[in-house]
Amino acid sequence: MSGHSKWATIKHKKGAADKARGKLFAKLARQIEVSARAGGGDADANPTLRTAVQKAKAAQMTNDAIERAIKRGTGEGDGGTYESITYEGYAPGGVALLIEVLTDNRNRTGADVRGVFNKLGGSMAEPGSVSWQFGRRGIIQVDGAADEDELMLAAIEAGADDVTRDGGSWTVVTEPSATFDVRQSLQDAGFVIDSADTPLVSDNLVPIASGEDARKVLRIVEALEDNDDVQDVYANFDIADEVMESLGAAE
Repeated sequence: MSGHSKWATIKHKKGAADKARGKLFAKLARQIEVSARAGGGDADANPTLRTAVQKAKAAQMTNDAIERAIKRGTGEGDGGTYESITYEGYAPGGVALLIEVLTDNRNRTGADVRGVFNKLGGSMAEPGSVSWQFGRRGIIQVDGAADEDELMLAAIEAGADDVTRDGGSWTVVTEPSATFDVRQSLQDAGFVIDSADTPLVSDNLVPIASGEDARKVLRIVEALEDNDDVQDVYANFDIADEVMESLGAAE
């Protein structure tokens, strides 16, 4: 998780997230639509929808776009029928991967995911062989210039569980359901938030010390993330700080 979160932060700071904003918004809208279809359009009564909406707002998705996605989910607009599937596999070096998708064509998406693994040196795994290593947590990345004592006090008061240094930034860990409330509290307190999400995290990390090995892992992660049906890719790699920094500088 450590390396994964640092890579996400590097991409965010370098503007890679802005380049892919349209793709990101399309994925967030699909999550909102599916959540609304499953549990109704009232975010207060539908925790899954509430989380999806908070995630969209954190990514600066407009209220109009969020409302349109909710209406599609509740049948007030034109929407597709999506199926939620989780694929499991391994990247080069034995790094475990979980791939969450929302698709309207299981066969197409399955073939696409398998094709990425085959092309980039990974391997698909049987259901359950990877997922047991992961659990969901709230992860908030705060700009590294923040004062440790002030951040620790504000985070604990807001309901966070822990604050740790992660390379050039701070990582605030929360219960998944509290993630976006804690994020808002920290932002209101004047802290600069790099990102906030509720990823699946593994404590069983695979260390990666060389740039070549890191590139192989990140190549397969990014190829999977580039698929429109893929919502999230979770991995248990831990790339050394100096390697991650060199990769970020090279992008």
